[in-house]
Amino acid sequence: MDNLRCVAATGDICGEGATWSADEHCLYWVDINRFLLHSLHISTGKVKTHFFDEPVVALSLTDVEGKLLIALGSKLVFLIIGTDQRQDLKITLPNSPLVRFNDGRTDPRGNFWIGTMSNNVGPNGESLDIVDGLGRLYRYSFSGELEEFENGIGIANTLCWSPDHQHFYFGDTLKNEIRAYSYDIETGNIGVGKPHFSGFDRGLPDGSAIDSQGYLWNCRYGGGCIVRVSPAGEIDKIIDIPAENITTCAFGGADLSTLYITTAREKENSKHRLAGCLFALETDVKGLPENKFITQV
Repeated sequence: MDNLRCVAATGDICGEGATWSADEHCLYWVDINRFLLHSLHISTGKVKTHFFDEPVVALSLTDVEGKLLIALGSKLVFLIIGTDQRQDLKITLPNSPLVRFNDGRTDPRGNFWIGTMSNNVGPNGESLDIVDGLGRLYRYSFSGELEEFENGIGIANTLCWSPDHQHFYFGDTLKNEIRAYSYDIETGNIGVGKPHFSGFDRGLPDGSAIDSQGYLWNCRYGGGCIVRVSPAGEIDKIIDIPAENITTCAFGGADLSTLYITTAREKENSKHRLAGCLFALETDVKGLPENKFITQV
């Protein structure tokens, strides 16, 4: 596609966690297997990287400028970008290291939702076999504990809220299914999940972004594409990406119409030389601003 370009040739083993910071005009993302947090500053085109001692799996902006909430494989930490200072939030993940955190995102109320899966990353970043059914879905509020909302998950992926805050979308990669839940903006609770988009035969569902029209842009791991799904759960369009493993996406740019896309070179077909790079796609629709994790109560 003429409006798709590679904007950072980082060669990530498993790029994930795309998150747009409008205040900094930059895109954050991670490489799970290399324990890295990247940032691409749009004005300069430069990539900066922070190094960690375990997998970095997801992140969120916070209500404090220059402070990020970082989900590592076994814990949650704050990161002060300017000084690289880290603060452990003292959250113990049940059954770690048998399981690890995976996809996570902050809800409209400022709570951080994060799923888990069997730990498929070894101490040196090597890939391990995945065990089905060990994952759970949690919610975390600052100074609180992990609250469990669902269990028996294969790989927790896709956490999005509809523009009207009426629905929450959450997926299980191994089941090839994204479910829709009612969402109560007053309490931040969710109802019972119902199938929303399942059985699509191009790869498996990974991370997603939602646009201002309520359409879900789902990345397909092993499918080489992103599929735009309507609020009714129907395919609107399919966008091919020059990599096999498409992992997460986030709307950014000055008007939130640029879709940034992470990819993974793990288990990649060798014909895709740009696998593991960060891509940008200019779209004709705007996304939604990222929610910020609330730290000041």
